Amino acid sequence: MRYIVPTAAATVLGLTGGIWFALHGGGDEFAQCSGSQVAGGEATIGGPFELVNGDGVTVTDQDVITEPTLIYFGYTFCPDVCPIDTARNAEAIDILADQNMSVTPVFISIDPQRDTPEVVGDFAENLHERMIGLTGSPEQVKAASAAYRTFYKAHEAEDEYYLVDHSTFSYLVLPEKGFVEFFRREATAQDVADTVACFVENT
Repeated sequence: MRYIVPTAAATVLGLTGGIWFALHGGGDEFAQCSGSQVAGGEATIGGPFELVNGDGVTVTDQDVITEPTLIYFGYTFCPDVCPIDTARNAEAIDILADQNMSVTPVFISIDPQRDTPEVVGDFAENLHERMIGLTGSPEQVKAASAAYRTFYKAHEAEDEYYLVDHSTFSYLVLPEKGFVEFFRREATAQDVADTVACFVENT
């Protein structure tokens, strides 16, 4: 399986599969918290979405992002990367909870064909009792992915065991402020927790 990973530059967060992330660095209230030059929500990443939760209820970004939120796009049939990344995020949530900071972990499926509300809900709950699993129609998923400038592409297959190429960022989103930071795969749970804590303390 091929996973999409970022390339670093002063004005580009990632360029893979034709996906550009526009960055704006410096001079914002969270500059001391970020090493990626995308802090403060100035980049054109994030925005409204409408998806379906594990209970089959249609929700919007305003329903989901009610406190600091860590969002990851993946799929439940992912054999290795998604479970590792989402487990890392879940561990970071627990580290933050020990510091009396409440952060919501969110898993958004980019495989709506297989990831029904029940499937994605069970997947999220098994990872963390507070994790919210979201899926939706292909159109809803595509719109959410486009809002966060993520990439995904399913492999052609003759059965249900196909793989999906996808980008692997995790996104920190704050209510009222929107996207403020991203995390690459190599960030540890402690790295994520420390950075999220900085943003929360400076909000």
